[in-house]
Amino acid sequence: MSVLLRVVAVFVAVMLQAAAHAAEYPARPIRMIVPYAPGGASDIFARILAERFTAAWGQQVVVDNRAGAGGNIGSDLVAKANPDGYTMLLGTSGSNAVNPSLYTKMPYEAKRDLALIAMFASTANIIVVRTAHPAKSVQDLIRMAKSNPGKVTYGSSGVGSVLHLSGELLKTMTGVDIVHVPYKGTGPSLVDLLGGQIDMVFSNLPPAVPFVQEGRMRGIAVTTAARARALPNVPTMIEGGVPNYDVASWFGVMVPSKTPAAAVEKINREVQRILKAPDTQERLTTMGADPMFKAPREANAFFHSEIAKWAQVVKASGAKAE
Repeated sequence: MSVLLRVVAVFVAVMLQAAAHAAEYPARPIRMIVPYAPGGASDIFARILAERFTAAWGQQVVVDNRAGAGGNIGSDLVAKANPDGYTMLLGTSGSNAVNPSLYTKMPYEAKRDLALIAMFASTANIIVVRTAHPAKSVQDLIRMAKSNPGKVTYGSSGVGSVLHLSGELLKTMTGVDIVHVPYKGTGPSLVDLLGGQIDMVFSNLPPAVPFVQEGRMRGIAVTTAARARALPNVPTMIEGGVPNYDVASWFGVMVPSKTPAAAVEKINREVQRILKAPDTQERLTTMGADPMFKAPREANAFFHSEIAKWAQVVKASGAKAE
């Protein structure tokens, strides 16, 4: 081989290697949008993932809280972002499966514009009150609400959240007239509960567990059919006298729907690795959450099925958001 050919061959090899290196994902920092205020379950889970992603990939993953419109503001940012894998969404059952049916007009088309590519966790929800509140059971709350129609208030992480729908479901199933007070995340609703501005909160389990364990709040009931391992002394809604009441929330990583397959697969594999780690499993269990892994195709099919499921719940409840 002539000297010229050898030089050309080396040059081509170097260029191919450089091109392959440039195509590696991730090659720069990533933004993970949380569509709610800090302090709620979605924020907690996003920070766990961001910390693990950063350590594994050597690229900073920054959590960016964009609250408002029941999660639509943050979700819309991701739906319309460049589909290159560098903008993620901490998706939730409320902001991404409920909202398409709850809102008369959506800023994006959920099934077309977003893809759920990795499940992370599921959790029960819980009704909490201040420890000084006279209600000690679901039936106490129902009696109070029926004696004072339109005066008992409940907070949630926002209009359209599963927590909001949990309250609407209680109204539908028991006939009580309780008033929804929406917040831009679970954290602010719990702060107002402690301050006495509202009577109760429907919260995801993780942010409420410390308050209940410390005795600052009383857990009235969890919304799933089985009791939560993190708070085994708190009864279920079914045990509290509301038959067939069973609601859970899920959380996962979403990206714009045209994100390259290589980035999708890498994110999914890393989430799977994170969930298999004993420290992650222990942390989730302590908070009252359960690991929930699905491969990309399975996760996105689940997302579409959840949109259909919650459409029926929204229709039955009559809930609407503008």
